[in-house]
Amino acid sequence: MKLSWIGAALLVAGCSAAPAVDTASDPGGAGPPTPTLASVTPVPPAGPPHTLVQGLEVPWAIAFLPGGDALVTERNSGRLLRVSAQGQTSVVATIEGVAAGGEGGLLGVAVSPTFAEDHYVFLYFTAGDDNRIVRAPYDQQLGDPVAIVTGIPKGGNHNGGRLEFGPDGFLYAATGEVGDRGLSQDKASLGGKILRMTMQGTPAPGNPYGTLVWSMGHRNVQGMAWDNADNMYATEFGQNTYDEINLIKPGVNYGWPEVEGVSDDNRYANPIVTWSTDEASPSGLAYADGSLWAAALRGQRLWQVPVTDQGTAGKPVARYVDEFGRMRAVATAPDGLLWASTSNLDGRGSSREGDDRILVIPTD
Repeated sequence: MKLSWIGAALLVAGCSAAPAVDTASDPGGAGPPTPTLASVTPVPPAGPPHTLVQGLEVPWAIAFLPGGDALVTERNSGRLLRVSAQGQTSVVATIEGVAAGGEGGLLGVAVSPTFAEDHYVFLYFTAGDDNRIVRAPYDQQLGDPVAIVTGIPKGGNHNGGRLEFGPDGFLYAATGEVGDRGLSQDKASLGGKILRMTMQGTPAPGNPYGTLVWSMGHRNVQGMAWDNADNMYATEFGQNTYDEINLIKPGVNYGWPEVEGVSDDNRYANPIVTWSTDEASPSGLAYADGSLWAAALRGQRLWQVPVTDQGTAGKPVARYVDEFGRMRAVATAPDGLLWASTSNLDGRGSSREGDDRILVIPTD
C-alpha cells in the first residue's frame, strides 16, 4: 500500500438502517427506562472552549503524540493531519486505498504507547472490500502502511472505526454491524464487536474466545475510553429508541439486535447510561476529571457523565448545546485539556463559518 503525499438518564440519536441517515425519529412517550445512577457530582469545565483549528474536512479521530501534538484523521479526504497545541497544522499524508462513502472513510487513529521506541501509528479505514487496520512507522514522515487486520465488514453505515490503546498496552478497535444485524451475535464475525489485539494484529492474551473478539452484541461503537480505575466504557448508537454508554467487560454480550437499551434479559448486559434518540448520537468518548465526555452528533452537544471507580454513572450533564453543531471526536490531551471536533460537513449537519473545527476545553 502506498501513500499520496501532500505535505509535511438520557439518550443519543441513533443511526437508522438506511445508509443516508445516522439518526432516528424521537419515539416520544414517557422516555427510556433509566439505569440506576450513582450520587456523584460532575466537575464543570474550567472555562469556555476556544477554537484551535478551523477549516478542516470532517475530522474524525484525534490521537496524541508524546510531545503534545495530535494526529487527526479526515474521514472524507483520507488525509492524516498533524496539529500542534498552538494550532499549527500540516498534512502528514493522504492514505492510499481509502474508499470514502456514507459513514466510511479514514476513521480511527492510535499512537503506540511505546512510540518513543517503535514510532508506530495505527489507522482504521474503509477500503474497497472491507474495513481494515494498518500500522505504519512515523518519524518526520509516514512510512508504508502494513495491514494487520483485514476483513472487518464494511457498509454504507455502521462501520465503527474507533481505535484506542488500553491501559494494558493492547490495541482495541470498535466495529459496527454495517446494517447486517446478525453479525453482532455471530462470534465468527468481526462486525458489531470490540476487538483487542497485539501490535501485530493477533488476538491479545486473555481474549475470551481466543480470537480478536473482546465483546459482542454491538450495533455501532464509535467511542471507547478508560477511567482512572481502568474501567472500560464505550458509546453505542441505538436505532429508534435508545443510545447508550456501556461498561465493557471481556466476553460480555451487549444485546444488539435482541435488546436496545435496558432490559430484564440476563443474557445481555445493560447500559449504565441511555438517551432518547434526539439527544445524542454518541460518537467519540474521553475521560477527564472524574467524568466521561461523549461527543453527540444529532444531539449537537458534549455530554459530561460523572463516573465512580466502580464503573457506575451519575446524572449526565449537557454542555454546549447547539453552540458548535455536530460533535464527533473528543480526546484528552497530555496536559489534561479536552480536544473536541465538529462534524458539520459530513452531509448531515448545517455548515457554520469556520467548519469543521477542533475545540480545546479547559479542565481542572
